[in-house]
Amino acid sequence: MSEGKSERRRPGSMDVARLAGVSQKTVSRVLNGEPYVKEEVRLRVQAAMRELGYRRNNSARALNSGRTRRIGVVCLGTALFGPSTQLVAIERTLRGTGYSLSIVNTLEGDTGGVAGAIEHLLEQGVDGIILSEPIEVEDQPIEVDIPVLSFGRFPGLSAPTILHTGGDNVSAGRLATEHLLGLGHRTVWHVAGPQRWWASRERLQGWRQALAAARAAEPPVLEGDWLPASGYEAGRKLAANDEVTAIFVANDDMAIGVLRALTEAGRHVPGDVSIVGFDDIPSAAFLTPPLTTVPQDFDIHVARGIANLVTEIESPTGDHSPAPESPPLQLVIRHSTAAAS
Repeated sequence: MSEGKSERRRPGSMDVARLAGVSQKTVSRVLNGEPYVKEEVRLRVQAAMRELGYRRNNSARALNSGRTRRIGVVCLGTALFGPSTQLVAIERTLRGTGYSLSIVNTLEGDTGGVAGAIEHLLEQGVDGIILSEPIEVEDQPIEVDIPVLSFGRFPGLSAPTILHTGGDNVSAGRLATEHLLGLGHRTVWHVAGPQRWWASRERLQGWRQALAAARAAEPPVLEGDWLPASGYEAGRKLAANDEVTAIFVANDDMAIGVLRALTEAGRHVPGDVSIVGFDDIPSAAFLTPPLTTVPQDFDIHVARGIANLVTEIESPTGDHSPAPESPPLQLVIRHSTAAAS
């Protein structure tokens, strides 16, 4: 270090409080995202942080609190739209909480993969775990001594607190089917996802409920693997059956395959056959015809779940406010559905 120069001190919370004209306790409340801080004060503190280049010292905070400020995520290693979009939402939401993220991927069909992934995260000393694994796992006991947020079902899971979040797939499957029945179709055929996935089973359940309520015949179920090629194969079988006038497909990627197969067979969509998909992937609005589909709002479900998880980590014996209601389910209606001819 040259003479006459000194190393620049890293700005601390006291510096932020002085610049913002508030107490250090108020700065701490803003950093922790606590309620009862006026929005004008919150914005002033955040502006002071940016001006000073303040960064919270999570290492020191972990020593003081006994927590690592890290949350572990067990997720399925796949590029499918749903799981990958959900993981992006988890990372983006956690970034604003002051917690860092550790991710362990598992593979479909990997026996003991979830239990092993959880054990790996516990060895890292995470404060909480998020289970976004959407498939049925082996029926084995899994014991965790920290709070868990689950996006699916995990029989045999034991933890001090198990929080649940996610969309209502049963109601969504029912909504899609009711839309087609409401257009005058006598029944609705279904291209389901793989039945190891809880989401697929639940959408199938909603489809069956809607048919039963309308006293409509229940056609045989065709099962795909979420990918367009499996939808195409199912679509070829459905295209050969003149009785098929309406199809609910368990995700948009398979619906793309169904649409291709129907077009090749000379079955016009929606003039001859109406199709509803699921997910509202970015390309759904640009298909020919644009696809009617059930959207999933991952950001809302993830934000709600992580907020509850962080609250449970920070104050495990405190009174937690109830989670906000999920927004009502709505179809995105485009041009792939029409009244039965």
